[in-house]
Amino acid sequence: MNLPNKLTVLRIIMILPFLLVLYLDVPYADYWALGIFILASLTDMLDGKIARKYNLITDFGKFMDPLADKMLVTAAMVWFVEIGQMAGWALLVVLLREFAVSGLRMVASDKGRVIAAGWSGKIKTASTMVCVVLMFLPIPPLVNTICVWVIVLTTLYSGVEYFVKNRDVLSDM
Repeated sequence: MNLPNKLTVLRIIMILPFLLVLYLDVPYADYWALGIFILASLTDMLDGKIARKYNLITDFGKFMDPLADKMLVTAAMVWFVEIGQMAGWALLVVLLREFAVSGLRMVASDKGRVIAAGWSGKIKTASTMVCVVLMFLPIPPLVNTICVWVIVLTTLYSGVEYFVKNRDVLSDM
């Protein structure tokens, strides 16, 4: 397994301590969780740069990298819903998009095709990660609301774009 793929796996593993500090309510839990979230997010940027620079792009990475992002971000959003900082419907929009795009990728995979993350998906991921970081900080309610809307709108846009750009995958169904 190459270094970018190891970083992806590390990002998935980091979800456990991220959630543990929140649910066990350790002192300064939000800040510990924020630190873990930021480190995990940085592995996402790092693995992509290394993979592109050294041509270490693999099907594993194309599939697992976006999945690792989804797992990390969803874990944070579930926490925000639980503490009342994010509406459940907003999380549902994110989850529905993730399941739909994953389903599209599975259908494509059955046809021997791998759908890598597109630019709108990368923008969605980056803006969502920034918003999640902000939401862990003591921000005004308006900024929190703006973050939730940024997450929802970039999620919807990128989901629609995946299906429009890859509609041929579903054409014979």
